[in-house]
Amino acid sequence: MKKIFLTAVQVAFLYFFAIVGNLIVKLLHLPISGSIVGLFIVLALLRFNVLKLSKVELGASFLMSEMLLFFIPSAVAIIQYKDQILAHGSQFLMVIVLSTITVMVVTGLVAQFYVHKFAKKKKEV
Repeated sequence: MKKIFLTAVQVAFLYFFAIVGNLIVKLLHLPISGSIVGLFIVLALLRFNVLKLSKVELGASFLMSEMLLFFIPSAVAIIQYKDQILAHGSQFLMVIVLSTITVMVVTGLVAQFYVHKFAKKKKEV
């Protein structure tokens, strides 16, 4: 029971950062999602040890495990806009393929960078 309550509190805490991100986007008229700005705020707080990972780990793990649930509206939209998808399907497919490749390449490069960085750091010690 305690774990469920702690997870709910951490999810609410993470949601707070999404709200703060939305406010920042509104105030500064940024062309980016407020939740993304909120994630960058959490990332910065974690990076500079202002926020401990243990304070958000359960909530973040829960959200990641339930991520498929968050994509149901996208699946419904595909059904709702079937005509547009059929008319412009090749363009959608090209964007999806290119963005997927881009995400994979960038993720791989960042992972390699940090692997090499930490490997060099271990050799120095």
